[in-house]
Amino acid sequence: MGFAENIKQLPRISHLAGLRLLDGEGNEVALIENKPGQAGSVAVYNHLAQTFGAITPEAARKGLEIYAEHAADAQAHPGKHPNIDRLVTLVTEGRTLRVKHVFAGGALD
Repeated sequence: MGFAENIKQLPRISHLAGLRLLDGEGNEVALIENKPGQAGSVAVYNHLAQTFGAITPEAARKGLEIYAEHAADAQAHPGKHPNIDRLVTLVTEGRTLRVKHVFAGGALD
């Protein structure tokens, strides 16, 4: 299945304004906002966090499967898909990121 089909199988994210990704020391390394162009990544990362408890290397591998054709495009064009590139880095470096949910109505600054 492609990304469009995969995304339909994931939990809804309408209650989320975004996700903050935190490294092992608790530092924010990224903010993914629930807005056009990033909503799919919010859905993927939210699903991975719910399923694995964090974005572990194993979770990142699953995320790359969910991104399907977009993961292949990211490999061909590094930097074009930063949320996919991040998953590749987690796999290759064996790192884990924690996810902090920002609920609708919450501040994203």
